[in-house]
Amino acid sequence: MQGAHDHAAADGDGSGGGGDDQSRVLDIYPLSSYYFGSKDALAFKEETLADRVQRMKSHYAAHGLRNCVEAVIVVELFRHPHLLLLQVRNSTFKLPGGRLRPGESDVEGLQRKLTSKLSADGAGDETQWEVGECLGMWWRPDFETLLYPYLPPNIKKPKECTKLFLVKLPVSRKFIVPKNLKLLAVPICQIHENLKTYGPIIAGVPQLLSKFSFNIIDS
Repeated sequence: MQGAHDHAAADGDGSGGGGDDQSRVLDIYPLSSYYFGSKDALAFKEETLADRVQRMKSHYAAHGLRNCVEAVIVVELFRHPHLLLLQVRNSTFKLPGGRLRPGESDVEGLQRKLTSKLSADGAGDETQWEVGECLGMWWRPDFETLLYPYLPPNIKKPKECTKLFLVKLPVSRKFIVPKNLKLLAVPICQIHENLKTYGPIIAGVPQLLSKFSFNIIDS
C-alpha cells in the first residue's frame, strides 16, 4: 500500500511561484489518538422513497432550496489516510452532517450536526469543531433525481445543495456516537471511484483531497 507521505500535492498553477503550498499540507493524526464511545440512539424516520420525496416537496414549499452540509474528516491508519464515515443500519454510508436550519450558516450548521452525531450530549468542555474550506458542491435538480457535482444549465430552481467541508481534527478528541450508527475509518484507496458501495459523493472525495499533501503526525 502506498504510504501517506507519498501522496503528493498537485497545485500545478504553472506560475513557477511559491504559491500557497503550505496551506495544501493537511496534518492528520493516528486513529489511536482518539477515544470512541456511544450514546443514546438517534430517532430515524421510517419512510419510503415516496414519503421522502413528499417531505422534500413540503420543505421546499415552506423554505425553498434545501441546504445540507457534510464533513470530510481524515485520520491515519497503517500509514494511509482514512476517511471517517457513518454507517446506518449496517448498509448505507454517509459523511457526518445534515440539513441546515433556515437562516443558519454553513459553519454553524455543520458544527451543530457534528456535535449531535459525534460528541457527548451537552458536553460544554468539548473542543469546537474546526470547519475549514469548502471542497465541493453537489446539486439535486429535482426531487426525484440524484445529486450532481454541477448545476445543469437548464435548471433554474434546484431543490437541494450539499456542500462538503474539510474538518480538521485536533491531536485528540472523544467521538461519542449514537448506538444505532457506526463510525468507521475507511482507507481512501478503497473509496476512490467505488460508487457501488459508497455512492457518488463519497466516492469522489479522494479526488477532492488529491490537492493536499498528508503530513502524518505520530502520537
